[in-house]
Amino acid sequence: MSFKNIANIFGNCKPVMSSKEVNHGDIDPGLIPSKLTVVVGDSSFLEEKSLLVQSSDYFQALYRSGMKECYQEEIHLHCLQARGFVIALAVLRGHQPVLNADDIVEAIECASFLQISPLTKYLSNYMDSDNCLLIYHTAGTYGLMELYYKAAQFIRDMYNDFEREVKITLPIELVSYIESLTPSTFVAVGAHVTCADEKTVHAAARTVCRLDENANSWEVLTDLPLAASTSLAGVTVLDNMLYIVGGVHGVRKEVVDVSFRFDVIKNTWTKITSPNQLRYNFSLIGLDGKLYAIGGEYNRVAMSSVESYDVQKNAWEFVAHLPRPGAGVACAKALGRIFVCLWKPMETSDIYEYLPNKDNWQIVTTLIRKQSYGHCMVGHRDNLYIMRNGPSDDFLRCLMECYNLTTGLWTSLPGHYANSKGSLFTAVVRGDSALTLNRSMTLEYVVDGKTWKPRRQMKGFPRSGSVWTFLLRLPGKNKE
Repeated sequence: MSFKNIANIFGNCKPVMSSKEVNHGDIDPGLIPSKLTVVVGDSSFLEEKSLLVQSSDYFQALYRSGMKECYQEEIHLHCLQARGFVIALAVLRGHQPVLNADDIVEAIECASFLQISPLTKYLSNYMDSDNCLLIYHTAGTYGLMELYYKAAQFIRDMYNDFEREVKITLPIELVSYIESLTPSTFVAVGAHVTCADEKTVHAAARTVCRLDENANSWEVLTDLPLAASTSLAGVTVLDNMLYIVGGVHGVRKEVVDVSFRFDVIKNTWTKITSPNQLRYNFSLIGLDGKLYAIGGEYNRVAMSSVESYDVQKNAWEFVAHLPRPGAGVACAKALGRIFVCLWKPMETSDIYEYLPNKDNWQIVTTLIRKQSYGHCMVGHRDNLYIMRNGPSDDFLRCLMECYNLTTGLWTSLPGHYANSKGSLFTAVVRGDSALTLNRSMTLEYVVDGKTWKPRRQMKGFPRSGSVWTFLLRLPGKNKE
């Protein structure tokens, strides 16, 4: 979406109004205008003051200050470009603007000057291998440190691809900061039930392992707590913390009612509150300081209920139910948004997005393929990749479809993908790569819009049964 198109959508560019300054000591606070004209360059914008105050630390501080500006009907923002402010307004109103290089620079300037957290978040989610160096350098220039750090982490994860370009284009201090960070590590854990005591035969195998890519070997990162189960549990990473929620034990699939969080920096496990509704075989995903336990089963009955866990409050609450019951549904994040894939006989896979601000599920698109359903979904850039079984439930011939969130178009990736023992169903995206594994090998693919190309093969994960995979940023010699 161009600058001109965004402005046309809003239709709010108006002639500059004259400023009406008053003595705030002579005015009743109830008379403070609810709308504000913001003048940026030669453009002016008539906006709801509440929108600006809720979204911008700058405006929030201004209207708590008690200064005369609190009562003005017009505010001039100097040293800003109108394009950056228009992009900020687009993001605040829930749009997903497409940004070019100039847009990104001016959006970062606006996010920094006005301290607009939603715009910073949008830029973080918009980052990819084409714009990460620009975002990193610009965020450092304007002191937008949250975005600066996330861009540095993104580049560090792809440093083998970027090193030459980084050292040519960036100042030495920015290069040094990138190199001081630790890259994300590929981590896996097998399906284990709870353990009665340390003498149990399978206790030694109850470990979370990391892949040392340089040595091509798997190493133990930590032991699972004795009461933890990863069998049909919810396992995910949020803000570099590993969460294990629920799970089952016993032949009757009795639900485990304890949940855990692993702090990789402190190397400690902590119990957390379990969901209000006990469940297993559900999807667990984290976003913006919250976990979402989606669907699942209880007493062998599929559920549509969804719960959200607030990390800061250590509390769960029910949110909008799925449109229909689903167990083990494919779930992914893309552009900082949550998507799920639900089956609907016959041969229909519906993609829904969860909208946290509205607390509802919105249909995005539908895929219909003969004798096939989406079993795994991963996000890369603005693409959702859906892995589905081959004809006649042939899981050894995995087929892949790509849905582009920007264009709304489906693309079938050419050929079949070997999916021996479900390796593709464990795909984890890191930069422009996808890491998959099974007992035989760990395989890294290079991901682009239309193909997944094998890049390198490493040692397989020496565990049988289901496997959970994820990325963690482990502490290096200098803790970040």
